[in-house]
Amino acid sequence: MAVPKKKSSKSRRNMRRFASAKKALTTEVVTSPIDQAPTRPHRITKALLASGRYLEATAGYKKRSAAGKTA
Repeated sequence: MAVPKKKSSKSRRNMRRFASAKKALTTEVVTSPIDQAPTRPHRITKALLASGRYLEATAGYKKRSAAGKTA
């Protein structure tokens, strides 16, 4: 079993433990291609559902459309 050579301080332990919480606070915002509304990346919005454009980006849609063209 791996054993640390030196004891980690409480400060270093807590920095490692809470580092992911700090990353989660900063979220990226992009504009939707349909209605120019600010959204988080890689999310399907109501506007995309209404337009039907979200199907173009999915892998299953690409496979089905490619299979339909060859058959």
